[in-house]
Parts: sequence; C-alpha cells; structure tokens
Amino acid sequence: MTKSEMAQAIRSGKCLWSAGCHDVLSAKLVEKAGFDVLLTSGFGISASLLGQPDVEVYSMTENLGVVRNVSNAVQIPVIADADTGYGNAINVMRTVREFEQAGAAAMIIEDQVMPKRCPAVASRLELIPVEEGVSKIRAAVAARRDPDTLIVGRTDADTKEESIRRARAYADAGADMIQPISAGYASLDDLRDLREACGVPLSLQIMRWLESDLSGDEIESVAGIAHFPLVSLLSATRAMESALTRVRNARTTRALDQGDQTSLNDFKHFIGFPEVERLQEEFMKDIA
Repeated sequence: MTKSEMAQAIRSGKCLWSAGCHDVLSAKLVEKAGFDVLLTSGFGISASLLGQPDVEVYSMTENLGVVRNVSNAVQIPVIADADTGYGNAINVMRTVREFEQAGAAAMIIEDQVMPKRCPAVASRLELIPVEEGVSKIRAAVAARRDPDTLIVGRTDADTKEESIRRARAYADAGADMIQPISAGYASLDDLRDLREACGVPLSLQIMRWLESDLSGDEIESVAGIAHFPLVSLLSATRAMESALTRVRNARTTRALDQGDQTSLNDFKHFIGFPEVERLQEEFMKDIA
C-alpha cells in the first residue's frame, strides 16, 4: 500500500489496521504480520532508544532518525508519532517538513504542553489552549508538500465534551483525522458521537476499554485507523526478560524451549543475508 492509497482508503471510509513499532526490527515484523500501516510509537522509541519514560525527553532529531530508518526498511506506510510538534506553530512547520522528507505518510500532533506526558500512565495532563492547538494544525497543513501526507490532530482532553470541542476545532483547521485518548470516552456510542461531531475519520489506539470491550467490527465502524501501539514493545520485553533470566540462571541455552527463539537461519533470511550474498556474487565475484 502506498501513501496515496492509504490516504484514499481512509478518506473513502475504510478502516486500516496498524501496530506500533519502536525500531526497524519491530517495524519489519509488523509488516511481516500483515498490518496495513504501522505506527512509530513515541512510548516505544523513548523506551528502546533511551531506556526512559515517554515524557518527551528524546529530541525531534532522535525521533526523526528512527522514523527515517523505519521508512527506508518497510514498504507499508509509516505513521509518525510527532508528539507536540516540538514547539509552537513555526516549529511544527519544520517538524512536518522533516518527517515528510524522512518518509512519514502521516503525523500525529497532540495538544499537550511541552514536555508532554504519556496519557497511559500520567495522573494529570496539561493541555495548551485550543487556539494554540488550532494554530499548530493550520501550520502543519500549510507545511506539508504532499496533500496525501495526513495530519492527525490528537487531543488529550479527558472529558467527552472538551474532546469534541477540540476535535471540531482541529478538523476545521484542516486535520485529516482526529485521535482522542480513551479516557475521554466510555462507549462505542461516545466514539460515534465524536466521529459525527468532527466530520473526519478517527485514529484510535486500541487500549484500555477499547481493547477489552469492542470487537474488530465495532472498531472498524468508527475508525479510519486502528492502532495496537504497544503489542510489539511489551511482547518483546516479556520474551527477552524471560529468556535471558533462564539462560543466566542455568548458564546454558538448553534452558530454553524450542519455540522460545527464532532459529539463526530463519533470522538470517528475515533480515536479508541471502540478498546481500546474491549482490556480493553479482558485483564482487571478480575482486581478488
């Protein structure tokens, strides 16, 4: 799926399924699993790149580097978590241009103050005034060079009323999609109210009650994109922790079950060694 095909599908009312990645390897696995698009998760990038919480301690340049490497490694569209846009409307314009040039097919820009906090764990979120949020979305739309680069206006308002107010304002400012946090909503009907009020497709992170209470069909009835943002990060963490602990305690890899690891041969094929060997044979066989 190309970026243009992604934009056309979302604008026509189709729901695309996405999973979060935190590095290039996890991105390639998301693609291999058959997801339509993928999300570079700020939560995951902060954890994997710096080993720190998602409180915007990494820089725009560090985030951008991951997005560029992921975009170069996969064929499916990449949706970038661009946090707060790293400043005011003028900063947002540079952010959009840089991420678009790096290969991002869409960017999510949220309305928290800098530095942001992760809604999944924070007890309190502080939002910028809605007028400032509107200025950032307007600037983002003006800065993109390709109209099929989607601007996703995220609101971290934790009540339905305020979330809808902000969603309407961001959609009116040109946002192609709206992404709410689940704390502001309690039911599928609430999400339908948001979708109707803002008039653009929703980008939903399938967490909390959305994950436990809704079916795939119900999610597709309201979402333009449905993300599983942390499956790869949390699954990899549990698997590595378990395997490494067992090997360290036993001092042998025989402590692992056969299915605990991808075989080295399978991994070499997945990561591309056969293609490198083919190219070496084609271009370097005559070198002494």
